[in-house]
Amino acid sequence: MHPHRHKSKQMGHTRMQMSRRDSDVIRQVVVQSETKKFDMEEKNQRNDVQNNVKGQKAQNGLQTIVVREFELADKLEVKRIFHDGLMEMVADTAFRGLRHHPESLLLYTAMTAVCFVVTMCWWVIGLLPAIILYGRYFYSRRTIHRYLEHAMSRDMGDIEGFYMNSPNSCLWVAVLEGKAVGIVAAVSQQKPGGAVELRRMSVDRSCRRCGVGVALVRKVVEFAVTHRYSSVVLGTTAYSPAAHRLYRRLGFHCVGFTDGYVTPGTRWCLLERIFYRVRHHHYKLDAQNSKITENGKHNDQTEVAEK
Repeated sequence: MHPHRHKSKQMGHTRMQMSRRDSDVIRQVVVQSETKKFDMEEKNQRNDVQNNVKGQKAQNGLQTIVVREFELADKLEVKRIFHDGLMEMVADTAFRGLRHHPESLLLYTAMTAVCFVVTMCWWVIGLLPAIILYGRYFYSRRTIHRYLEHAMSRDMGDIEGFYMNSPNSCLWVAVLEGKAVGIVAAVSQQKPGGAVELRRMSVDRSCRRCGVGVALVRKVVEFAVTHRYSSVVLGTTAYSPAAHRLYRRLGFHCVGFTDGYVTPGTRWCLLERIFYRVRHHHYKLDAQNSKITENGKHNDQTEVAEK
């Protein structure tokens, strides 16, 4: 065989081997790169899952709600929570409450008919529902403002003197993560053996559905049991289904209601009677047989899962 041809063949064989080696090296590099990429993606996914789990634990995890007696330093926060809770009642009374009063709907229908007979103007009839809703909102807001002023001139203006200086009354503050998020008060209606009234309960809007209301009601029931009151009573003009569900879930029973309830602090006014009408629900709980204080536990701290 010719030497040059043999040498050329050897060189070609060497190039093939080098090409194979290069291919193997490139393949290994690609595999390593893909492996690193896959590991990185898997690590990122694992981190995302862990972060989601941590986020869910932070959102759904147990939080400690401390319910303690009112302190002087709480005064501003207590008044804020009470004020905000009352202001939420404006829209609740003006709009949601409308469908609970067929007599008011009948009156507004009659007003619409009379207005049409007198004016014979369709655009006036079209504006009348908006005028009625505005009237309900205006007078609901005015009435609740007066009730707020009435409360501030009495017990909520002197919490220490009204609630904290007597063994038969108290006001508690619910604290979550160092912040006041709810209030409730208890006042005895009679001597021990009678009933205690749950009043002024309000929960900060940002902390609803995390057990604050349950913890506050539990504290009042424990107060009733400790002082040997037979029952806990409360009254509410709220139309929100959530409030009524809470009371029933805790063992309260609706024992009646008062239509056309006269809110304390209001003044007689014909337009106010037309546009502001509420139903006062009366609830009662047998304190001594309540499941809330089962086994006689009186805890100042309640752990609840945030929903």
